[in-house]
Amino acid sequence: MADVEETGADLGAMRAEYGAAHPGSRNSGPLLGVHDTELDELSVAAGWEPLLRLWIEQAIEAGAAEPNAMVLATLAGAGPDPRPVTRTVLCKGLSPEGVVFYTNYESAKGVQLAAAPYASATFLWPQLARQAHVRGRAERVPAEVTERYWRSRPRESQLGAWASHQSQPIGSRMELDEQLARTAQRFAAVAEVPVPPHWGGYLLRPGEVEFWQGQRGRLHNRIVVRIDETGMSVCRLQP
Repeated sequence: MADVEETGADLGAMRAEYGAAHPGSRNSGPLLGVHDTELDELSVAAGWEPLLRLWIEQAIEAGAAEPNAMVLATLAGAGPDPRPVTRTVLCKGLSPEGVVFYTNYESAKGVQLAAAPYASATFLWPQLARQAHVRGRAERVPAEVTERYWRSRPRESQLGAWASHQSQPIGSRMELDEQLARTAQRFAAVAEVPVPPHWGGYLLRPGEVEFWQGQRGRLHNRIVVRIDETGMSVCRLQP
């Protein structure tokens, strides 16, 4: 492989130190993610959902930007050569059943989930040195759940969902703005914009949830909860 000349920031030298110092450590440098409670197997004794909810609430308290943002991974391409595709979406529901997000069913992610209904979602809160990964099967939520959430959205967002043919090419920003203008005119006399038939929610029902907490020397805490028809099991993974 040919040498690659690097310019600008030295990415290889970038490093943040995590966690509280272990006994006997002489390193007194800056620390990220010094927590009152260290993540261990007992942290998920009540299940995965209470801990994930707590971590989101603590991210809100810490001033995290969009603390409910998660990177959603799906699979594109059928057959023996599928390719992972990621994008950031917002978690709009959380319960012991799973996490909920909303999208256009005809978008790239919607088409991919129709073909292979499995996904992974990663929550990342760098200032807390925490991550959570939810992996499992994705299924559409009932229409009444979508309707209830749709009513909470600003009218501008509702019109945008009608105007955009999500994931399809478009020639310019002007064309997109014109589509929105036509949509706004279409619903100008309508008090409540209806839910588009191609739009709604997904429930990502986990078979596995992993919690990650940064620690000194990259010996991070990783606790995995696995859920199946027999119940829940918990184990620690090496970092």
